[in-house]
Amino acid sequence: MSKSMSMSIFQPGLVHTPVTPFTRTGAIDYDRYAQLIEFHIANGADALALPMHAGESVSLPDGERRALVEFAVRHVNGRKPVIAHVSETGTAIAAALGRHAVAAGATAVVATTPYYWTPPPAMVLEHFTQIGAAVTIPFFLYNSPEEMQGTKVNAELCLKLIDKLPNFAGVVDLSLDWQFMIELMTDAPRRRPGFQLLAGTELMVSAGAIGATGMFAPLAGIAPKLVRELFMLCRDQKLFDARGPQEQVAALRQAVKVGGVASLKAAMAVMGRDCGEPRPPLLQLDAATYQRLVGELDAIAALRAEPRGW
Repeated sequence: MSKSMSMSIFQPGLVHTPVTPFTRTGAIDYDRYAQLIEFHIANGADALALPMHAGESVSLPDGERRALVEFAVRHVNGRKPVIAHVSETGTAIAAALGRHAVAAGATAVVATTPYYWTPPPAMVLEHFTQIGAAVTIPFFLYNSPEEMQGTKVNAELCLKLIDKLPNFAGVVDLSLDWQFMIELMTDAPRRRPGFQLLAGTELMVSAGAIGATGMFAPLAGIAPKLVRELFMLCRDQKLFDARGPQEQVAALRQAVKVGGVASLKAAMAVMGRDCGEPRPPLLQLDAATYQRLVGELDAIAALRAEPRGW
């Protein structure tokens, strides 16, 4: 295959990763999902990625994941790109989700290493190769070593993927591993002009210093203005100016870290955007943890300028 990309370069920019709203009975609340999509579009999203881990993808059966992608693409109706998250335990299952995303009209797909398994590098390479080969749209690798312990992505693997996949567009990195990011962005753009590094968390200053041009942002459901400000400063290489917003974002990340998705949804509810409780095995916050979260959110000055409600 050619080492150059066979398509125009897709630059995701600031990517919001919506939660998945549920009703009191645990069903997907599509009316609220439509409302949430409108909120993200109106509040600074350059693209949407769904359903990511913040969207409880691992708690969604295959049919629901497909339905969410179809619904989002249909509702967005071309106003913003939709990136479909197709990570799965089995390679063939992930590839099938990728083919579905193409048929549904997604702009790109993103996938991480296999869930649960910890295969050796050759198998990880084959996993990504088969997913990328199953789609005709840009493919992004999602490097999340903290979430996927035991399986590591390195620059060598990414260079091999460039050689194998003309649509391998970039890496969404959650590792904050400077050595990996520097090696990747030293060599990968030489093999594939336009190859992109995207920050996988809202801690973008470090990735921005190495050349990240995009960011995945689950916290945009809470503080879209703050996230947008940070992204724009890092994109424009105003990294010293980004220090203040980055500190506020770090405080917000710390506040929601304890409960994960439950805290993320609870914080959104505090801001007037209730998306229901998480699905089991995740539990809603207990009263004491919820009150502590409210207090921590009140202490973050930047949230006073953020939108309340829908």
